[in-house]
Amino acid sequence: MALVKVASVGELEPGQMKRVQLGEAELALYRVGDEYFATADLCTHATASLSEGTLEGYIVQCPKHGGRFDVRTGAAVHLPAFTPVQTYEVTIRDGGVWIDDDDV
Repeated sequence: MALVKVASVGELEPGQMKRVQLGEAELALYRVGDEYFATADLCTHATASLSEGTLEGYIVQCPKHGGRFDVRTGAAVHLPAFTPVQTYEVTIRDGGVWIDDDDV
C-alpha cells in the first residue's frame, strides 16, 4: 500500500471538488461536510470531467448531459448515466488527504 497525498485538509471547502492527478489517473476529489471522497474524474456516460460539474450533498452531476453519481459508492443515480464510476478510498492523516495509488 502506497498512500499518496493529493491535497491538504482544508484546501477544499465543504461542497467543493477538484481534479487531482494520481500517477496516470485523473481523479475527482470531493468534500462533503468534513468527509472526503474520490472517484474517477471521467463520467462513464460521456467524455466529461466530473470535477467540472456540480456537487449537491453526496451527488455529483456531470456538466455534459446531467448524469449523476453518488460520490460515496460511485453508483449512477440519474440517467443518462447508468454505469457506476470508480471510487477510491480516502485516508485523512497528518493534515493531508491521501489515496492509495495501488487502487488506481
